[in-house]
Amino acid sequence: MQIVKEELQFEESLKQRLQFICEFSKVAPTFINGSIRKIEKTNLSYVEPHKVKIKNTTFLVFNYSSDVYINNLSKKIKLSELEEYLKNI
Repeated sequence: MQIVKEELQFEESLKQRLQFICEFSKVAPTFINGSIRKIEKTNLSYVEPHKVKIKNTTFLVFNYSSDVYINNLSKKIKLSELEEYLKNI
């Protein structure tokens, strides 16, 4: 069994929105590209979300989504609520 990893690039408008929110909140983000992991000769694949590290908290984001996940996929907020969330951490 062989696993193939393909790196995904941030959608440019999503990255710009995140940078703008962080700039307005006076925090510095670290962006880590997500990836697609596929098992060869099967139809199984996993989309690893992009990661944005802000103030020791990892936020998970997907291209073309308006949701931001906090630390894992069980807790999410809207991208429009991120600024308010950053003020409280």
